[in-house]
Amino acid sequence: MTDPAAQLLEAHRRLCAEFGCPLSYFHALDPLDELVSSLLSHRTRNADSARAFRTLRERFPDWEAVRDAPVEEVEDAIAACTWPEAKAPALQRTLHAVTERRGVLDLSHLASMTAEEAREWLQSLPGVGPKTSAAVLSFSTMRGRALPVDSHHHRVAQRLGVIPPRMAVGPSHRVMEAMLPAEWGAQEVYDHHQVLMRHGQKTCHFHAPACGRCVLLDICPTGQSRRASPFTAEAEPDYPPPP
Repeated sequence: MTDPAAQLLEAHRRLCAEFGCPLSYFHALDPLDELVSSLLSHRTRNADSARAFRTLRERFPDWEAVRDAPVEEVEDAIAACTWPEAKAPALQRTLHAVTERRGVLDLSHLASMTAEEAREWLQSLPGVGPKTSAAVLSFSTMRGRALPVDSHHHRVAQRLGVIPPRMAVGPSHRVMEAMLPAEWGAQEVYDHHQVLMRHGQKTCHFHAPACGRCVLLDICPTGQSRRASPFTAEAEPDYPPPP
């Protein structure tokens, strides 16, 4: 299989069978809450960014208070994240920018926009890139049709040959979203992100991917190459899947 879109959709079909699509949404946050959550999650484990988000909500009465607080207080509240010293002032800059453009700290206006318009508006904010804008649309209560691409999702796509080896995460959003069927709704696009991400977390690891138990092995050129090498094959025992 050489067509990237066909490769991606076959991977989607197999992984949906493995993980049981349609999948439940893991968040029910409003768009502004989701924006904050997504900004905290950059290069941070989900459990740690969730803890930082909860601490912010516990220590401050609302996002206006987070926006206007001494930066040291925000940094202390999000200490569970990676780079809290950078994320605290960045988060406040984003919240200030929303206020300046809207006159109020609120993102409800996004619901009246197309997905493309909403993502463009969000990406005009400081610190908001393609992944964060897609996450706000897809994961929040907007339940919009947008494809976030995280590092796990990106790695699986590269190893399958769907995107070039040197394509960065940012540009990959538009490339991979364009491969998805036009008739897919928000749920199918959400499932697509989730199953590729979960596959990257559970099987297609950054180091020593478990190719021997991968349901995509026969369509994965990287996995086949690794299995054919005596060096990588010996280093890759067929571990049972994690619980």
